[in-house]
Amino acid sequence: MQLGQLAARPADAWAVVLTLGQCLPLSVRRRWSEVCLALVAGCFAAYQSLGYQSNFAGAGLFAALYSAGAHADRFRRGLSIAATTAYLALALTLHSLGSPERPLDYCTFFVALVACWSAGTWVRGRQAAEAALRREDARLATARERARIAMDLHDVVTHHVAGIVVQADAARYLTATAPDRVTDSLNAISGTGRQALAELRHLLGVLDSPAGAIDHPPGSDGTPGAGRGPAPGRFRDLVERTRLAGQPVELFEDGEPAFIAAEPELAVYRVVQEALTNAVKHAPGRRTVVRVLYGKVIQVDVTTEGPVIVAGAFTAGRGLTGLRDRVSTCGGELTAGGQPGGGFGVRARIPSGAGA
Repeated sequence: MQLGQLAARPADAWAVVLTLGQCLPLSVRRRWSEVCLALVAGCFAAYQSLGYQSNFAGAGLFAALYSAGAHADRFRRGLSIAATTAYLALALTLHSLGSPERPLDYCTFFVALVACWSAGTWVRGRQAAEAALRREDARLATARERARIAMDLHDVVTHHVAGIVVQADAARYLTATAPDRVTDSLNAISGTGRQALAELRHLLGVLDSPAGAIDHPPGSDGTPGAGRGPAPGRFRDLVERTRLAGQPVELFEDGEPAFIAAEPELAVYRVVQEALTNAVKHAPGRRTVVRVLYGKVIQVDVTTEGPVIVAGAFTAGRGLTGLRDRVSTCGGELTAGGQPGGGFGVRARIPSGAGA
């Protein structure tokens, strides 16, 4: 590639040096793009001004310009101005040396150089946009994970602490009225506390896991992730602990609990857990019925007897709001509110994931 069309000068040692000067700096075009452009452009200008015969090395200028546009971090505006000024100086020098090139030829060559710089700048902008998108995705993923952990902590702490408080209050009254039953109440408090510790240890294990292990509810023995097993045993365990807290609870299950994916199973477990916790907190001593129907879509209905709730008087709290988000993530839906004949109900429809 030749600019200026000066009389051909025989190749000599300087021609070799200037040729290498247009090629070797390209090896550092990504790390030191400004230095690479300065060296390549200087050698190109000297090569053309001395009138050496055109060779492949001239293409190095276009590669250096592209790399500068794509990788230069500092003084980009100053670099573009300096490059334009240097090109004008080269054009005037070649013209003074008797170059037959016309102004249109110089302009055409300059447009080609600008196109290389612009292509590099476009690539740089696209890479910056992709990096910003990745950062935003990482931020959203972190926010979602924080929200999920907050929901799990709420479910675990609220459920078990509410049970412990109710059982402790019952034990205080039993001390005077039925001392022989105090031991049973204390055993219930101990079992609930151990279950809470087991679930909290499980959550900490999930946080420590580099792969973000799937969150399975602890087994009935209190061991996190104990056995993949079907959910009914876990429901019975929840119901039994709630009964020990003094809440009359009945459990009805229909259908065969075939394969249930991990996330839907956990969502179903949390629905029952949150509903029973609210029953203990807001309707102590009231009859609560848990119905679970298994199938491709798992149906969960938890109803608690009580007075009629006036329309508009109920506002979902943190627990139900987080639970609705969890169920939606699994492709299901959850509703909660007062019953026409009185009391409160929580209903969820969650795909089991059996066809996944």
